[in-house]
Amino acid sequence: MIERTRKPRRGVTLAATTLFDATAFISAKCERKVIPHIAVNGTVRRLGKVRKTLIDRRTSCYKGYDTTLRIRKHIEEAFGKAMTVGGIARLNVQRIARATAAFTFRMIGYNRVSLPKSIEATA
Repeated sequence: MIERTRKPRRGVTLAATTLFDATAFISAKCERKVIPHIAVNGTVRRLGKVRKTLIDRRTSCYKGYDTTLRIRKHIEEAFGKAMTVGGIARLNVQRIARATAAFTFRMIGYNRVSLPKSIEATA
């Protein structure tokens, strides 16, 4: 899928969660000349050592890296609200069409609540 979206002479970025902060994943993306925009997993182990990451300073200091992480947080926030407040975590329907309709209905409700706040922030 990455190869299909690649444009000539332009870099490609790939955003992912902290679960993808693994050596094999990052090195495979670097071999394909894809810039990984992955949230750094900086957990501290029992002995007080911080977990090492392969995301180097060149990537994390890049202006687009912060933008990507901010956009990902905003997208995951909507899904989190649908899961907890909207009740998608315990959905009691049995068909895909009904589940899709329920999810769409919850997303419409989230947009109606959050859109005025976003408009006020930009104005």
